[in-house]
Amino acid sequence: MNIHRSSLYYQPVGETELNLKLMEEIDKLFTLHPYYGVNRMTQYLNKDLGYHVNVKRIRRLYNLMGLQTIYRAARTTIRNKSEYIYPYLLKNLIIDKPNHVWQTDITYIAMKKGFMYLTAIIDVFSRKILGWSLSNNMTKEWVCELVETTIKKHGKPEIINTDQGSQYTSQLFIDLIKGKEIKLSMDGKGRALDNIYIERFWRSIKYEKIYLNPVDNGLDLYRLIKKYMNFYNTQRRHTELNHRTPNSLFFKLDLVS
Repeated sequence: MNIHRSSLYYQPVGETELNLKLMEEIDKLFTLHPYYGVNRMTQYLNKDLGYHVNVKRIRRLYNLMGLQTIYRAARTTIRNKSEYIYPYLLKNLIIDKPNHVWQTDITYIAMKKGFMYLTAIIDVFSRKILGWSLSNNMTKEWVCELVETTIKKHGKPEIINTDQGSQYTSQLFIDLIKGKEIKLSMDGKGRALDNIYIERFWRSIKYEKIYLNPVDNGLDLYRLIKKYMNFYNTQRRHTELNHRTPNSLFFKLDLVS
């Protein structure tokens, strides 16, 4: 069903009503402005929306939501040398066919009572969403499961691009990609726009569907997302794709205007 097994036993995450509302507001603004850091977001919440929250609380919520700003932060920690970060391979690359390059990422999804995480894989050439999954936690096993399932359904890409999140720098994920002889490309640290196509998709699904149709629980969220995914792949025409749909490009269909 494209729904992660943990979603079947979903219980609302134990955050206060205030924190859930703050996370909802953060998600809406950050989706539009991914360069808003913790300090700027705190100022926005306090001065523009009338909250009274401190930086410490917002920083914790950023971490919980898995948010990273697109600018490079000061180098205050040293990455474990055993975590090998792969180079970004998409600069100046001409992507001219399906399954040439995939991008994948994880995003936070708010509900009325709690929240979940959504991961998806997009084919860059066609913008088709090839696979997706919902879960109430962000594990390396979860993202690996989606990659495996998507490859079984659509074949493997030549390159897969991710950010430097712990799920994608894990040995489990790297071994999976290398074992299938796929080239691994990673965004530069703090450069979310290197993964621009999946980031644009997050903006589309949230502002066109999720924010307009708040749901109560994980099952309702799954149904809402499934409906949008079908619309996005089969009906939503893209100006930059010469007004074609993702499915028409991925499957090389001739559409009648």
